[in-house]
Amino acid sequence: MIVKNHEADRFVARPPNGLVAALVFGPDSGLVRERAERLARSVVPDLNDAFQVSELDDAALSADPARLADEAAAISMLGGRRVVRVRGAGNSLAKLLASFLAAPSGDALVVVESADLAKGSALRKVFEDAANAAALACYADSARDLAQVVRDAMKEERLAITGDAVEEAVARLGSDRGVTRRELEKLALYARDSGKVTAEDVRAVMGDEAEARTEEVCDAAGEGNWQQLDLALSRLWAHDTSPVAIVRIALSHFQRLAQVRTLVDRGEPLEGALKKLRPPVHFSRQSTFRAQVSRWSALRLQSALDVLLETEALCKTTAIPSEAVCGRALFNIASLARMR
Repeated sequence: MIVKNHEADRFVARPPNGLVAALVFGPDSGLVRERAERLARSVVPDLNDAFQVSELDDAALSADPARLADEAAAISMLGGRRVVRVRGAGNSLAKLLASFLAAPSGDALVVVESADLAKGSALRKVFEDAANAAALACYADSARDLAQVVRDAMKEERLAITGDAVEEAVARLGSDRGVTRRELEKLALYARDSGKVTAEDVRAVMGDEAEARTEEVCDAAGEGNWQQLDLALSRLWAHDTSPVAIVRIALSHFQRLAQVRTLVDRGEPLEGALKKLRPPVHFSRQSTFRAQVSRWSALRLQSALDVLLETEALCKTTAIPSEAVCGRALFNIASLARMR
C-alpha cells in the first residue's frame, strides 16, 4: 500500500494490524530515520534491546538472503513481537523482499530504510503493491512544514513560542529532519526555565547547519553507515565546508570515543564513563554515541585516529583534492566500524 505524506506520521505511530513490513525511503535521511524508528517503537519501545531488535543491511542480505526469514521467524527470549531493521536497502533486495512478503516467516515487523527511490523502481513497487506492506516517502520539509514542526516540538516541551521566533527558527533550519530535531532539542533545553521561546533565544542557540552536518558525518562513520556518510558529506561539500575542519571535528569525536572505551575496558560502567566527558554528549546523540562505544575496540579506535592525523597532514601538504582525501579517510573509518 502507499502511505501519503500527510498520513505518514499518524501511520507510523499506530500502524494497522496485519502489517508485515514497511519501506521508509526518500531524500530526507533524517526524516527516514525518524519515521523508521517511530514505526519500530510502535512494536518495541527500546530499540537497543538486542533480544527484540535485529539489524541487517543490504550487504548482509545479499550475502545470505535466508537471514531475513530467519530473523523474522526468531522468537524473543522475553516474549512479544520483534522488529527486524534493514538499513541501506537498494533495488537489489526487491526479489528477496517480494518473496518474503508473499510467504512471511514469523510475526516480526520488518522495517526497511532506503535512500530516494524513483517512482516505479523495483523495491518501491514491491511495497506499494503488497497488501501486507507499506511504502512511506520522506521528502524535505517545506517552510510551512518546518514552522509546524517547530510549533509542535515546543508544544511537546510545554513551551510557548512567539511568531517571530518561529520565523527565525525556520530561516536557520535546513532540509534534514534529523538536524532539525537536534537543533530544536537544544532550543527547548535553553528556554526551559523561562517557559517561553523568543527570537533572541533562537539566535543565541541555533548554530549553522554545517556544524550539525559534521556531527552527522562523525556518527555515520562511527556507526559504519556508508550510505548516511555519503549523503552527509555531499551536503557539507555543497555548503563549501572545509575538509580540514571536518577532519578536526572527527578527531575530537573519535578521541572522545577512545576516552570512554578506555574507561569501560578498565571496568567502569558505560554510563559512568559517559558522565566524565567534558563537554558532555548532547542528549540527542547519546544513543548513537553509546552504540559506537560498544562497536569499537580501543585498538581500532587508535587506527581511526591514526588515519585522521595522516589525513589532516595530507590535506595541508599535498596537491590531492582535500575533499577526496577527507572522504576516503572517513569511508575507511566506516569500514573499520563494520568489522567484528
